Amino acid sequence: MCANSTSTDNTVAGQNYARSRRRSERPVHAYEAFALRQLLQSIGSPRVTVRLWDDSRYGASESEAVGTININHRRAFYHILRASDLGFGDQYSAGGIDITGNLVDVLKEVFSCREAVVNASKTLLRCLNRSRRPNHTQSHAQENIHHHYDVGNTFYKLWLDQEMQYTCAYFSDPELTLEQAQQAKMDHVCRKLQLKPGDRVIEAGCGWGGLSRHMALHYGVSVTAYNISREQLHYARQRAKSEGYDQQVTYIENDYRNIQGQCDAFVSIGMLEHVGPANYPVLGDVMYQVLTEEGRGLIHTIGRNRPRPMSAWVDRRIFPGAYPPTLGEMMKVFERHSFSVLDVENLRLHYAKTLTHWLARYETANASVTEMFDDTFVRAWRLYLSSSIACFLSGGLQLFQIVFARGEKNSVPWSRQHLYTQ
Repeated sequence: MCANSTSTDNTVAGQNYARSRRRSERPVHAYEAFALRQLLQSIGSPRVTVRLWDDSRYGASESEAVGTININHRRAFYHILRASDLGFGDQYSAGGIDITGNLVDVLKEVFSCREAVVNASKTLLRCLNRSRRPNHTQSHAQENIHHHYDVGNTFYKLWLDQEMQYTCAYFSDPELTLEQAQQAKMDHVCRKLQLKPGDRVIEAGCGWGGLSRHMALHYGVSVTAYNISREQLHYARQRAKSEGYDQQVTYIENDYRNIQGQCDAFVSIGMLEHVGPANYPVLGDVMYQVLTEEGRGLIHTIGRNRPRPMSAWVDRRIFPGAYPPTLGEMMKVFERHSFSVLDVENLRLHYAKTLTHWLARYETANASVTEMFDDTFVRAWRLYLSSSIACFLSGGLQLFQIVFARGEKNSVPWSRQHLYTQ
């Protein structure tokens, strides 16, 4: 199945199961139809058709609809009413819900309408902001990282690029391949940091080590990289040793709170989402302690335009503890030690394109993923990748790159010309 195909359950067994469940259910009651109409209205009346188990249809007409959400049995319907995002995600994963049409397009329509409703309601926004405060102690951070990143290197190899970059790529040309765009991202970061041979770099949250490798081999720096995912570190260390750059890169299994030493450049790609706003000043303390007087830094993170937690389903099933901050919240990292923000870039659409590449590769590897796990896992990760694309396209998520330095540092670039000089 390709990324643009219909996202219904594509197994004969699954289709027969859905049909048999629909036949065994009693017709929709009037109060259930009323509840569904109210639900659709509460999320902004998106241009989607909802088809229930008795073949009754609600919402937009099929000629106007982006696609159809098929709720195959009454239990799935009540799960959505009770648990909203969590219920939808669980039921889609289990096959209680399927989609006729393009899954990304349907989700984008729903997210865009719901975003407009939430932004218009200050009361609803306050309620969302008070709910589900993630726990980011060191012990919980280890558990959260293990849940998402230690699924297995083999799984991620199926659909990431050759460098195992699990963060937003940089499409300086929209026609770039994923491999080319991930290389461009790493060069973009290195140019922002103005790396030069002999620099000492500390990387907080190094993933599978692709950026550390790139900085060492192509910019002549030495890197100390921190991570708490054992699967990722095992891969990174093995590769460094086999390719002979283990003298330039040191991988350390430890939390960002325990970073030590001195560096000329500090970089963190895709880690801040796991830190939590309460710990932003702690991260600022670490950066202040390790950066030299002429040091510079870069933080790359998923974010939002307004404060809001991750969806309950993503937080519970896929990405526990993640919190995408606003730019205002991120300033807690910088303000206590008077770091100057030198540059802010939003790569939101670049992440949507990155995810589109990932989803296409994931669907190509569908059979392998099913063999490794099961149909529920396959559908859950399809929903995760698709919903992430929809969130970036609808503006619900952003991607911020922030360059910073000490407030008294005056040897800073006069322009951005160095970013675009090959």
